Amino acid sequence: MVEIKEPKGISSRPLADILRPKKLDEVIGQAHLLGENGTLIRNIENATLSSLIFWGATGTGKTSVARLLAKNTGYDFIEISAIFTGVAELKKLFATAKLAKEEGRRTLLFVDEIHRFNRAQQDSFLPVMEDGTIILIGATTENPSFELNSALLSRSQVLIFEPLNASDLEELLSRAETHLKQKLPLSKNAREMLITMADGDGRALLGMAQEAFNRLGNDDEIDEKVLQDLVQRRAPIYDKGQDGHYNLISALHKSVRGSDPDASLYYFARMLDAGEDPMFLARRLIRMAVEDIGLADPSALVQTIAARDAYQMLGSPEGELTLAQAVVYLATAPKSNAVYQAFSAAKKLAKKSGSPMPPKVILNAPTKLMGEEGYGEGYIYDHNTSEGFSGQNYFPQEIGRQKFYTPVERGFEREVKKRLDYFNSLRKKKTKERGEND
Repeated sequence: MVEIKEPKGISSRPLADILRPKKLDEVIGQAHLLGENGTLIRNIENATLSSLIFWGATGTGKTSVARLLAKNTGYDFIEISAIFTGVAELKKLFATAKLAKEEGRRTLLFVDEIHRFNRAQQDSFLPVMEDGTIILIGATTENPSFELNSALLSRSQVLIFEPLNASDLEELLSRAETHLKQKLPLSKNAREMLITMADGDGRALLGMAQEAFNRLGNDDEIDEKVLQDLVQRRAPIYDKGQDGHYNLISALHKSVRGSDPDASLYYFARMLDAGEDPMFLARRLIRMAVEDIGLADPSALVQTIAARDAYQMLGSPEGELTLAQAVVYLATAPKSNAVYQAFSAAKKLAKKSGSPMPPKVILNAPTKLMGEEGYGEGYIYDHNTSEGFSGQNYFPQEIGRQKFYTPVERGFEREVKKRLDYFNSLRKKKTKERGEND
């Protein structure tokens, strides 16, 4: 058996824990909160620390900042995880905090993964927040608007922790090297690759760096291939049921709507790379074809349905190119949401107008009684007119003629507009000839 020796200076204790900031000004990457005039700095200076929700991805410093806030304010600090804490434990913690309050001390309770608490558990915080028993700091990777009670949110300030950028991560690597008194054994390209693989997560970056040290030692330079073999590949920050999913599909949709094929392909590729179901993307492309392009290019719907069918036949990865082609087609197509708006307006009127009877003139009369009641009387068969257009009114009398659809002056809808203008002028002429009101 080969003995694996731990390189000099490397501890089995996680680097992320060793390098945890000791002061607020050592926190990397959250200048909007902790820099000059940052939100948290102002709160501390003004002694106005209140309950907070820290929202951000993993490895952005939420726990470290909570601990340092307690240290800077002199509060008793209690840290729990919502994953491992139940109602009984919460009651004990609240009792401890109440006792501290009676003795003149304040308690800062930090709850990691606070979104894991159910609604009832979240509500249990409200009384002790209101009477000042605790200052709550909840950390979450999920959108608080969807995952936390409105009552809890109304009593807290939400602060967003941004993912660390490349410069932040490089600074973190430099701190690790300073602590270890040695350079990371990485080639220039491997170092850049490590930062990219960290995907904004400082904890993950230090974990991968420590893995590289522990596996190879100090004398071996690690290139890109060796690095990838060592630490494998971090999954992108993407949860198909949560914010990552919705953020990227929103970015893809808006890039297509904005006629940017390059950005559209980028977000499409990111979602595939993160493991998104290609059929979900195919369905969304079909929706984009009718919502944002519509009759400006009727072929857009044909293209997206064909791409879906082709993907089903070819599968991955070959079939993904058919979807990519559809992405580019949609992004470069003329845009119109005229049908989308028209349908929305028609639905709105249909809901509020009740159930008025269509004009009898356009109704069939399958029985003698209906014929005697005037059903179908006076109906003009459009194909029997010289223009193939009768210009009759088809709306219920109580509503009168409505206009929902206004085509744009782009793509095929320019031609549609010409047709509608022609029909409208012909309708007025024929209505006048029949002595009817338009």
